[in-house]
Amino acid sequence: MIFITGTDTGCGKTTVGRAIAAALRARGVRVGVLKPFETGCALDGDRLRAADAEALARAAGCDLHPEVVCPNRLALPASPQRAAEAEGVHLDVTSVARAMHLVRASSDVVLVEGAGGALVPVTSSLLMIDVAGVLGLPVLVVARDALGTVNHSLLTLEAIRSRGFPLLGVVLTRMEPRVDRLENARAIEDHGRVRMLGFLPHQSVVDDARLAVAAEDHLGPLLDSILAFHGSRS
Repeated sequence: MIFITGTDTGCGKTTVGRAIAAALRARGVRVGVLKPFETGCALDGDRLRAADAEALARAAGCDLHPEVVCPNRLALPASPQRAAEAEGVHLDVTSVARAMHLVRASSDVVLVEGAGGALVPVTSSLLMIDVAGVLGLPVLVVARDALGTVNHSLLTLEAIRSRGFPLLGVVLTRMEPRVDRLENARAIEDHGRVRMLGFLPHQSVVDDARLAVAAEDHLGPLLDSILAFHGSRS
């Protein structure tokens, strides 16, 4: 079980989560997914649709009810705290704990994806990364391979370590089809004293089958780490 957080919004958390889920599923692993909070949800009939959570569930082959996979859905594209205040919704982690119990019961491995960056406010007293602590999960950091990512990544790593949470490592993503090499991985690894678990290249076509292949090709150490951690907890 891991908690996937990121350096900011749009850094590729869901794409990495889908790639991990699809690859593990192809290996015969029962994968459960949980997106505790999703904002920017579009209204679909009489309910809010959590697109990222549903994409994760499809990649994992997780057929639990959508409200289990994403128990807190908000329309405003903002932090969960801001969106909840605007919509008159009370957020707490009890719904997340209940959902986690249901997901774990039918899964070998559970992937939990945060919303936005690690320090996005969930409530007045809870930040997104604190959800990992509540659930007792090791943290995977996803960072965009772009200018500025070293600073964002090191700050994120520092915030996680200051809370004493176990850190699985970092994955870099290339969200745009560039060819330049910024050497971000080496800088983050050296200055952050962290394990770099892979680099997910830009995907011109993002479907689950291709993401599974990309994960096997580029995120092998990460997949092995997840399975090793799962085995150590079994």
